[in-house]
Amino acid sequence: MVENDWQRFNQKYLMASLSQIHQLLAAKAGQEIAANEIQPESEIPSALEQLCLTFGLSTFERDILLLCAGSELNSGFPALCALAQGDPQQNYPTFSLALNLLRDPHWSAFTPSAPLRRWKLIELGGGKTLTSSPLRISERILHYLTGIQHLDEQLFGLVEPVREISLYVNSHQQIADTLSQTWSINAGNNTLPIVQLCGDEIYSKRAIASAACRQLELNLHTISATVIPSNRLEVNQFLRLWEREAVLNGSALLLDFEDFNENSVEQTAIAYLIEQISSPLILASRERILTQQRAIVYYDVVKPTLQEQQSLWQTALADKGLELNGSIDALSQFNLSAPEIKAACTNTLGKDLNDPAALKQSLWNACRIQARPRLESLAQRIETVAGWSDIVLPAPQLETMQTIVAHVRQRVKVYQTWGFATKSDRGLGISALFAGPSGTGKTTAAEVIARELNLDLYRIDLSSVVSKYIGETEKNLRRIFDAAESGGAILLFDEADALFGKRSEVKDSHDRHANIEVSYLLQRMEAYRGLAILTTNLKGSLDTAFMRRIRFVVQFAFPDLSQRAEIWQRVFPQKTPTYNLDASKLAKLSVAGGNIRNIALNAAFIAAEADEPVNMAHILSAARSEHAKLDKPLVDSQVKGWV
Repeated sequence: MVENDWQRFNQKYLMASLSQIHQLLAAKAGQEIAANEIQPESEIPSALEQLCLTFGLSTFERDILLLCAGSELNSGFPALCALAQGDPQQNYPTFSLALNLLRDPHWSAFTPSAPLRRWKLIELGGGKTLTSSPLRISERILHYLTGIQHLDEQLFGLVEPVREISLYVNSHQQIADTLSQTWSINAGNNTLPIVQLCGDEIYSKRAIASAACRQLELNLHTISATVIPSNRLEVNQFLRLWEREAVLNGSALLLDFEDFNENSVEQTAIAYLIEQISSPLILASRERILTQQRAIVYYDVVKPTLQEQQSLWQTALADKGLELNGSIDALSQFNLSAPEIKAACTNTLGKDLNDPAALKQSLWNACRIQARPRLESLAQRIETVAGWSDIVLPAPQLETMQTIVAHVRQRVKVYQTWGFATKSDRGLGISALFAGPSGTGKTTAAEVIARELNLDLYRIDLSSVVSKYIGETEKNLRRIFDAAESGGAILLFDEADALFGKRSEVKDSHDRHANIEVSYLLQRMEAYRGLAILTTNLKGSLDTAFMRRIRFVVQFAFPDLSQRAEIWQRVFPQKTPTYNLDASKLAKLSVAGGNIRNIALNAAFIAAEADEPVNMAHILSAARSEHAKLDKPLVDSQVKGWV
């Protein structure tokens, strides 16, 4: 039966059913009217009969519902209610009227556990007694009886329908298929097993839930865990409303834990909801949620595989994908979801670039931008302006830095194409330790590597990572590494001694907790797809377990005389006017490269204020200020002959 035909049948069936109640009501009031004959059922039941079947309503309960519906739909009902009850003020249905008017009455229909009140099919108003209190049909149920599906207004702002979302890759479609099969197999049970989709892939989790529900002909709605009431009474009220909705509209609920900040009250309420709900429920969260009684079927949702991502790039780039065949392999540096890949391609192709090199560069930058939002709130992005010419190091250290670049750049080829990842997934993370005194160029070296690789560099603020609360440090580290995975970002743990110190002998719970943090960090570093750089002033303070897992160590020694001279020769930009500067004399200042940069910058401001080129006198003045800041005397022999 087509929808319009059913609507006409449903309307006639409802009106005929109401007319029978109307006839009984008129007779009770001393009037006579004819009732319409109820048409035989169609192949698809009317909304009224489906409602009675769904909630197990007796004939008496069915007629109570019709009595209340008639008061809303038939203008003659209120006056007849008043006449039938002998009170002009009682122009509404009551339980007393129902007991004296309708067929097969039974008192149990009025109890809170009976379907009419348990499922809030009717609403009970205030009255002196239970039997004299006004009865009113729920607006949601009234719309349902007339053939209109409409979300209960009490659920507005809490529950939202999930639009149909496309699945782009086979690995996610397989999860959706398995999920739908799990529910199909258990369809005969009173309560379906709860399904949890775990991981950081927010879009993919929703898409999987949407696809599975579409296969099962279920309407998917979502609610954020942040809006679940904390009061158990309110949770019960929500459960009744939602489960009524789930039955009426054939719906499943997606409980989304994104942006959920745990606290004990909310956790207790949510745990209660999960234990009590009987309608189809899908949980979407980063980590697994454990329950005491309910069984949960877990699925880990991860980014598309490397091959799936490459296929997505080819499809999204259409005919230009052939031109960029080699470049698509390079884009595997980024671990993006399907929507992120599509967004990057849309952004790039909209620029109408015909040059393959320009197109490749634009795609690369678009990928970096797609991956940034999740990290921006967790770490500080450093604008990488330093190049190889801005750093002065001995040849072995420079060679190690270039090797680090090669490892990151060729990671996909060696691990995936050449098969090293199939041997073991341990030890595939690329990590480096930059050790040396302050000002010797450790952060600058990280900038150089990031600029050479054209990747984002993020400095990790250790004060926001390390927490005194058990488990919080690991959660903070997990968020950072998970967010960085997408963009292959370079993570810079500056002055890492506080976080990466030696694991102590376990004497109490605090020591045990600290060692757990260290162990967790070791695991994440080994698994991280990108490059993690640790800087320290004291190499000896690092745990030996870290040293075994760190792939590269670059020692930044205090610069010698010739290195300081080279730093002075490079420190001033080409546009800076200088006069009669002697690098060999300046190199006698026993300071590190960071201090040299500070002195040069200060000297430039002094010279600019005097409207002169930078000369030795300006640098001498700046050097005195820098040494005073360091609480270190400026030795005359170091500045002899400057001016």
